[in-house]
Amino acid sequence: MSFYIASSPHTRQRRTTSSLMRLVLLALIPGILVQWYFFGWGIFFQLTVAILVAYGTEALCLHARERGAMSGLRDNTALVTAVLLAISIPPLAPWWVIVIGTIFSIAVVKHLYGGVGQNLFNPAMAGYVVLLISFPLQMTSWLPPVSLTDGHPGLWESLHLFLFQYTSDGYSVEQIRMVGTGELLDAIVMATPLDHIRNDLSQGLTLSEATQAPIFGGLAGIGWQWINLAYLGGGLLLLQQRVIQWHIPLSLLAALTIMAAAGSLIAPDTLPGIDIHLFSGATMLAAFFIATDPVSAATSARGRLVYGAIIGIIIYLIRTFGGYPDAVAFAVLLANMSVPIIDQYTRPTTYGHGGKSS
Repeated sequence: MSFYIASSPHTRQRRTTSSLMRLVLLALIPGILVQWYFFGWGIFFQLTVAILVAYGTEALCLHARERGAMSGLRDNTALVTAVLLAISIPPLAPWWVIVIGTIFSIAVVKHLYGGVGQNLFNPAMAGYVVLLISFPLQMTSWLPPVSLTDGHPGLWESLHLFLFQYTSDGYSVEQIRMVGTGELLDAIVMATPLDHIRNDLSQGLTLSEATQAPIFGGLAGIGWQWINLAYLGGGLLLLQQRVIQWHIPLSLLAALTIMAAAGSLIAPDTLPGIDIHLFSGATMLAAFFIATDPVSAATSARGRLVYGAIIGIIIYLIRTFGGYPDAVAFAVLLANMSVPIIDQYTRPTTYGHGGKSS
């Protein structure tokens, strides 16, 4: 008879990767529904195509690597990658955009590095960055929130736009931004609140003048503030279920909050405040669903605090001084690159090895 000796805890709840991914998907549902309410049916077309392409690419890669396809598909990691990428791009972006991004995320970022648990970078964010650099126009063509327009296209027209970039009546995505007066709404309201602020500040306006635009209202921007609150709710569910730990979300949000507060004190007329940074972009989605990827994040508790803080700081720096208004994807990938050095200096020392000599 063999006796196994192990440290406490001696009883633990074992969760499979598949069950953890299902909880992540469940927590994403409120945010997805809010996005659908404010930006229309396109998000469901993006999700459908992304999921189908992700499963197909995953199966082909597993077959090429002589691995069991079904076992790989059942872990739901490809599904989570597809969903995160699909909800990050404009709902009416052309279908081939999400196809290219999903194939790159699964085939290149995930399987070329060895598959599940081996990827150095967050697959969804790597795919997003490739799309943003390759197709900047399509990746920034967000419609204004539904309350600022005469109404978004319906299900059928959204499908037409998704497939052909024109409605059945021949209107393009740009044309359906027209308001009742015939004025191009995008000339008044940029794609996102962060994009709008960046554009106005570059033209010499102050922050208070920029936030007088129709897209701002309530906390930090019509539509976007509710999307962030929905993802915050989903993230808290993940914390409550212990799917993720608090270190990365807390340090990311704390770092971003501190940087935004300091910036507001130094230059209140030109640097957005805490509310804008936390609730006008993809901050909550990044803090709870993207940065917490267990494969590409730091491993120790101290390391995760450092890792999250790095992402928060980089998000602020790129939004303030860089060329992209949101910056979440770039911040996550840059932090992914720093994970080995973070782990090296924050990994707990094994008893009896290393440490200060007495």
